[in-house]
Amino acid sequence: MRSSKKTVMKAAAAFVLLAVILAGLDFLLYPCTFMRNDIHSVTTEAHDDIFMGTSHGKMNIDPDTVGEITGRSGHNLCVGGEYGIDVYYMAKLLTETQKPKRIIYEIDPGYFVSEKEEGNNYLLFYHEFPFSMAKIEYFFDAVLECDLRSAVFPWYEYSLSYEIESLPDTVSKKLGGDYGIEDFKSDTQEYHENGFVERYPVDTTTLPFTEPVLFSEEKVSAQNMEYLERLIDLCKEENIEFVAVTTPIPAVTLNQYPEEYGDAWDYFETFFEEQGVEYMNFNTEYYDLFPHEMINYTDYDGHMNGDAALRFSEILGIMLKDY
Repeated sequence: MRSSKKTVMKAAAAFVLLAVILAGLDFLLYPCTFMRNDIHSVTTEAHDDIFMGTSHGKMNIDPDTVGEITGRSGHNLCVGGEYGIDVYYMAKLLTETQKPKRIIYEIDPGYFVSEKEEGNNYLLFYHEFPFSMAKIEYFFDAVLECDLRSAVFPWYEYSLSYEIESLPDTVSKKLGGDYGIEDFKSDTQEYHENGFVERYPVDTTTLPFTEPVLFSEEKVSAQNMEYLERLIDLCKEENIEFVAVTTPIPAVTLNQYPEEYGDAWDYFETFFEEQGVEYMNFNTEYYDLFPHEMINYTDYDGHMNGDAALRFSEILGIMLKDY
């Protein structure tokens, strides 16, 4: 009996030691990402409007410019790789911390006919959540589905040479609660404290044409739509306004795939109408409010340069103020 108790105690001690080691390595090696700043901002400060969605929302919507029109504070929580399941649990986290008055969800049709990629994309959001019921549910609902290495060794997807080189800065920032943004600036773009990523203008005559993820109703993911519906229901339960937006896409891209984009617009317009949700699509009803020439973009997919994004944000602000 004593031997059995000792074995259990040794196993428990080994488990605790392993957990401490893994937590220590996570602290040392997992980099300080811009999502760390975003989650910290929205869970420690109250915002009227929270923008969620994909990289189109991240680079096309400046909350400060929108706020100058609406008179409301805001933060941009959009990012490439952000699927409905991520948006849903971030919204749940906000209901536990700093509940906003409104969520504006940027809709990219391609995200509803594709699946979340394995790897650090699963942890980009979850890793920065403070301890909460939302984080626990998020773990069991999403993180357990990813590569086990991502859950146990979250830093493994990042370059080890980069992590070691950045270790002093990483530790200093985490110990000091430093959320400075100077490290999130590159030759092509810069991150702003409100979550907006400003892309610098490019020579559009040299851009290669890349095919976007094309929409087809037959390929729509049931899970992606499920979490969109759950998000809308959550907002209704929490008395949070919900608005859906699709940002402008270059005319040349729209004209290249008129059938696929047409099907996408019809699908989501019908869906949101059935849900009783306002849907602002700047490629259909509101097409003429913003110019779709390539000079406003940095690629054919629809990511705007900073100047164009500010102009679009003014238009969006007017639309949201009237809503």
